Amino acid sequence: MPKTIFLVDDSDISLSRGEEALEPYFDVMTLPSATKMFALLEKMLPDLILLDIEMPGQSGFEAMRLLKAHDLYAHIPVIFVTGRNDEHTEARGFQMGAIDFIGKPFSPPILVNRVKAHLSMDEKVRERTAQLWRLKNGIISVLADLVEDRDVTTGGHIERTASYIQILLDQMLANRVYDGEIRGWDLETVISSSRLHDVGKIRISDIILNKPGKLTPEEFEIIKTHASEGEQIIDQIAVRTGDEVFLRHAKKFAGYHHEKWNGLGYPYGLSGEEIPLQGRVMAIADVYDALVSERPYKKPFSHEQAVDIIMKESGLHFDPKIAEVFYNERNQFKAVR
Repeated sequence: MPKTIFLVDDSDISLSRGEEALEPYFDVMTLPSATKMFALLEKMLPDLILLDIEMPGQSGFEAMRLLKAHDLYAHIPVIFVTGRNDEHTEARGFQMGAIDFIGKPFSPPILVNRVKAHLSMDEKVRERTAQLWRLKNGIISVLADLVEDRDVTTGGHIERTASYIQILLDQMLANRVYDGEIRGWDLETVISSSRLHDVGKIRISDIILNKPGKLTPEEFEIIKTHASEGEQIIDQIAVRTGDEVFLRHAKKFAGYHHEKWNGLGYPYGLSGEEIPLQGRVMAIADVYDALVSERPYKKPFSHEQAVDIIMKESGLHFDPKIAEVFYNERNQFKAVR
C-alpha cells in the first residue's frame, strides 16, 4: 500500500508541481492551508507532511507547534518546503522537530528522493518505537503488579479500573464530553498509564496498607499521602528515563484521582475543572470499584447501590458531565465487575 503524503502550501504552482512529482509513488493530499490540514488530520493520518512556512493565517511554524503538542500527530515526520533558506529559519525549524528542509523552487527528483529516504528511515524508527512501547508497557505492568501484590485487599483493582477508564473515555468521545481535550491524547498510552494511579502505595507501610479493619484518623492521613508519593515516584522515573511525555498522564492519574469536584478532596483541594481531566475520570472508576469490592472493613455494595451513591455525589465528589456518561454506561461497568 502506498504511503500517504500531505503537501501543505498556499501556492497553487507548488501544489501542482509537488503532486505531479510525488503521485507516481505516493498517495498525495494537496492542502492550501494549515487549517485544511488539521481538518483532514481528524479523518486520517499521513506518513509524512510537506509543510510550507510562509502561509496566510496559520504559518508553518505555528502549525508545527500544534502538531508536536498533539499526542496523535506528534510522531508524524515533517519536512519544511520553503523559500526561506537562512540559518535562523532552519535552526528554528529543526528545534521545533522538522526532519529536513527543501528549498523552493524545488527540483522534483530531489523532492521525491528526499521523501523516499526519510520514509525508509521512518520505517526503522517505527520498528524501534514499537519495541520501546513494549518495554514501557512492560515496566508499567511490573510496577502495577508490585502495587497489587502489596495491597492484598484490592485484588484486580488496577486492571478493572483501566477497563472502566477505557469505557468512560470511549463514550466521552462518542458523546463529545471534553472531546476537544481527549482527541489530543494517545488513548492506548493513557489507558495503560492509568494503571499507575496507586503506585504511591509502594511507600505506605504494609501494616497500614493491609490492616484487617478500619483505619484510625492518623492512619488514614498516611494512606492519603499515596497520591503525592505517586507523583514523586513518576517524576523520578521521568527524570531517569528522560521520557516525560509517556508518563505525564500517569502522573495526573496518580496525583489527582482523590480530588473532588467541590474542592474537598486531597492532596491539593482543587475544584471543578481545575482538577486535571485524568483525575476526574479516574475518580469515578476508582470509587465505583471500591464500592462494589469487599474490604476488611466492609461488605461489597451491589452494582445498583454503587451507581446510586455515585449519582448522588454528582456535582459534589464527581464531575457531573462524566457522572452522566458513567450512568449511561453503567451496564458496561457491571459487566467488567
